[in-house]
Amino acid sequence: MIDFYYWPTPNGWKVSILLEELGVAYNTIPVNIGQGDQFKPEFLAISPNHRMPAIVDHEVEGEPVAIFESGAIMFYLAEKHGRFMPTDPLGRKETLEWLFWQVGNLGPMAGQYSHFVNYAPKEETYGHDRYKNEYHRCLGVLDRRLEDRAFILGDEYSIADMISWPWVLIAKAMGQPLDEFPNVVRWRAAVKDRPAVQKGVDLGKEFRRSAPPSEDERKNLFNQTAGTAEQKA
Repeated sequence: MIDFYYWPTPNGWKVSILLEELGVAYNTIPVNIGQGDQFKPEFLAISPNHRMPAIVDHEVEGEPVAIFESGAIMFYLAEKHGRFMPTDPLGRKETLEWLFWQVGNLGPMAGQYSHFVNYAPKEETYGHDRYKNEYHRCLGVLDRRLEDRAFILGDEYSIADMISWPWVLIAKAMGQPLDEFPNVVRWRAAVKDRPAVQKGVDLGKEFRRSAPPSEDERKNLFNQTAGTAEQKA
């Protein structure tokens, strides 16, 4: 059994999709980031960066294994189960390239763009434009990659697709049309049609935000420092 520390956001969906694709048993433990669950000592023992998703794998020899950061979780699970990742050295190299590209480029740029779209004062234009343009650039990188292949690594669907897809799913909701990225549109639709992807995105949908965050929630979500995070713990 896997304990899955989760909240329904694009970062959480990456791992929920993989767990559903693998068909492994898991126990979902909600981490309400608006309420500050990410700062609780018991969660920090698993995820020292105050961020979900995280997992604890109990199906191992010896003590359970805790893993934080979505890319590390997905690599660990794919390798353990021998699925959704090539086994040859070149294929593994390309898998790691695109995992690192997502966690270092597409994800952070889309996440910051989402922040300025949804939460920042509207008169703040520099940050909005900066991350909108970077997100747009990343979509162009992905579109070029998909020009001559069905999925990011080629003909086979992999964790490289699962980790990138959630931040493309929400493009239109952030005001970014995809018309100029036809290969991304095709790929986005193909991944979305997978039953496991739909189940992964639906996980915990009852917890999705339906209103702007309160002032207390904003304090938990934004502008934390090392000092304030330690106080909350």
